[in-house]
Amino acid sequence: MAGPGREDWIRVPVGDDARRWATRGDCRLVLLVVHNVTSATRLLDVVPLFDDDTGVQLLATCPGSSPFRAGVEELLAGVGVPVLPWEQALATPVDLALSASFGGELHLLQGKLAILSHGVGYTERLAAPDAGRRTPDAGRRTPDAGRRTPDAGRPSCEAPAEVRAAESSPPPVFGLSAPWLLHDGVPVADALVLSHPEQQARLKEACPVAAPLGVLAGDPCFDRILAARPSRTYFRNALGVRSGQRLIVVNSTWNPESLFGDGGGEDLLPVLLPRLISELPVDEYRVAVVLHPNIWAGHGPGQIRSWLDRARRAGILLVDPLHHWRQALVAADAVIGDHGAVSFYAAALGTPVLLGAAPLAGLAPETPVAEFVARAPRLDPYLPLLPQFHRLLAEHRPSREAAAFTSSAPGESATLLRRLCYGLMARPEPSGPARLVPLLSPPYEPGEITAPLHVVTARGPGDEIAVTRYADPRTAPEVRGEVHEAVHEDTRNPERLALADLIHRANASDDPRFGGPARWTAGVLDRFPRCALAVYVTGPDTCTVRTRRGALLRLAGTPGADPVVYASALYASALYGSESYASPPRTAGAPEPVRHLRVRTGPAVHRVTVTALPDPLRG
Repeated sequence: MAGPGREDWIRVPVGDDARRWATRGDCRLVLLVVHNVTSATRLLDVVPLFDDDTGVQLLATCPGSSPFRAGVEELLAGVGVPVLPWEQALATPVDLALSASFGGELHLLQGKLAILSHGVGYTERLAAPDAGRRTPDAGRRTPDAGRRTPDAGRPSCEAPAEVRAAESSPPPVFGLSAPWLLHDGVPVADALVLSHPEQQARLKEACPVAAPLGVLAGDPCFDRILAARPSRTYFRNALGVRSGQRLIVVNSTWNPESLFGDGGGEDLLPVLLPRLISELPVDEYRVAVVLHPNIWAGHGPGQIRSWLDRARRAGILLVDPLHHWRQALVAADAVIGDHGAVSFYAAALGTPVLLGAAPLAGLAPETPVAEFVARAPRLDPYLPLLPQFHRLLAEHRPSREAAAFTSSAPGESATLLRRLCYGLMARPEPSGPARLVPLLSPPYEPGEITAPLHVVTARGPGDEIAVTRYADPRTAPEVRGEVHEAVHEDTRNPERLALADLIHRANASDDPRFGGPARWTAGVLDRFPRCALAVYVTGPDTCTVRTRRGALLRLAGTPGADPVVYASALYASALYGSESYASPPRTAGAPEPVRHLRVRTGPAVHRVTVTALPDPLRG
């Protein structure tokens, strides 16, 4: 079996003389057909259904038919199961193959094949696959007219009438039409997993011969999201959402007509991102961006980070597209999206959604997603954003239709899918209940802002000081109050340090690189004569501040605010006549009494304790 061209074929647990080398060689073989990272996300949802079954061996392969191949090799390495070259996968009999797409020569696989959706049902129109390799024309949303040539015997250069009719008709529905479901008139799969009867009805109408293969088995992705709702607070904390903040998730599917795309008539991204930065107060709003895995794979992670560099320095979070987008969706207060599945999942959760891009041409008009896109409120990127968000939240009513059409069996997909898989393998199911893996909390992302901050302060009732901060606005917001600038020492705009009223950084107090808070703050004030306060953040609710007049102070607030806000309030207190906060101790070695500040950021009010510290630099 190790003939020419087969040197890369694996030999364990399948391949040449596999039984001689495999420790457990009598297992049922389950092959994961991974077209790209997007389809892998759905397969990874169902892989745990085979956990603890010592009679099942998982394998993986990649057909190579998707234009979005980046990241697949690394993903499969992380899954940690044997990976077969596609040619070996076609030559290896398996008990069950699982796919979440239709590309490649799936009809040549030797074994039962079940195909799952990798989105919300089947909603998109996509040009039919090439008959030879069933490779989608993924770069276009219309049929490839170049393949439809006139008959050779025709003297006219005009295409035949049937060809012209095909070219003028819309592309078929991806995954729910004969060009995708059949090969030579025979169904490619043995089971087509559907999440709702409306898909079953469309399947019967579009491809009657494949209709008996439709199996209602819910939506494992949505079930994991539903099960994670009690962890919403954990997810918000992990994403750096502070008390009083609203989390706005900006999401985009792939293709030129998406929110991130530049081919839908107007390029919204260069308009929307700067306005999210400039108009949303950073202490009242946290913005997270969720991009379709095909965007990451197609353009490269480094390029994505480069395109969003200014946004990230202004505190916008770029969410992992494989592991953490669902957690961000659970944590969101509102979503700005497009016609992709994430927007529909958000609506199904009852989350308010504004559509920044809403193309209908690529959607099957009879689908629930198309109806949602047609009716959902629209974001106008050229009008002020805050009034649009306020109106969205005030007028929002959860969509019962979106929740109903996402899955007809919420919470039951694990049971239904395991029953289907084991039935196709003709193997008894394990005795325990079928379980999906719960969504885990993402790594903590504090959201440190290194872009210069435009800070507006105003005196409120009593001693309260309101602080409103904007991350590097291109035009100054029209907000009344005293204004100062707070700049991170590691800013990419170093020229702003010389003009800053407040310079800050966050590190452990014993970090040897900076010599501790007292020494670092003294150095900053020495280097930048215009700076009034140097702020060294030592914890989530504390910072050390050195004033131009020589005071070394510790600020400690109630949990839920950036300690640099406390320092801005301290700076404002001097402007409003409370200079004692910023003055040095009256007697060497005798600290001032503990003082308090009341600091407001949006709807949240924080009580801040100001304590004078002994200064080790004073001898």
